[in-house]
Amino acid sequence: MYPKSIKNLIESFKYFPGIGEKTAERLAFSVLNMEDDEIKMISDSLLSIKKNLKRCSICNNLCESDICSICDDKLRDSNTLCVVEDPKTIFLIEKTGLYHGYYHVLSGLISSFDGISPEKLNIHKLIERIENNSFKEVIIAVKPCIEGEMTALYINNILSGMNVSVTRLASGIPMGADMDYVDALTLERAFENRKNIS
Repeated sequence: MYPKSIKNLIESFKYFPGIGEKTAERLAFSVLNMEDDEIKMISDSLLSIKKNLKRCSICNNLCESDICSICDDKLRDSNTLCVVEDPKTIFLIEKTGLYHGYYHVLSGLISSFDGISPEKLNIHKLIERIENNSFKEVIIAVKPCIEGEMTALYINNILSGMNVSVTRLASGIPMGADMDYVDALTLERAFENRKNIS
């Protein structure tokens, strides 16, 4: 019932997670009321994110150069390394201002159901970083689910022979919670109450 151009735009919006038919229709009609320069800015931003973003050669975070701004910051705490599932978690933790060490992005969690083995994650680089740096603590900051538990235990096991303490974010983050929806206060308590993995 819609003209083809509107129908195509509606279908395009539905590629975004959580966007159904009704929301896609509202967004498409919102675009019709935008100025040309606003539409161009959105279009340019979409193209730019695919063209310019790459992975940091050290921690696997998102950046626009070879090394991300966090890895390039020599003023950060070189004793701690926070291991996360994806770059979104880094941005979430950084917003709290609670943590001042470095990060390592796994790009997923161990999941036998999904066929994700440890070899498919960025764990080999994690081992290299710990061998070549003076980290005293590795903080596992992944969501508390079965896959997160498996990943944390695996990392704890492979690092057990090294001179580094392995801790995990503690109380405050409920089992099965998505890190995207954890508020700052909950995250603060989880960081403050982290414990050794046993």
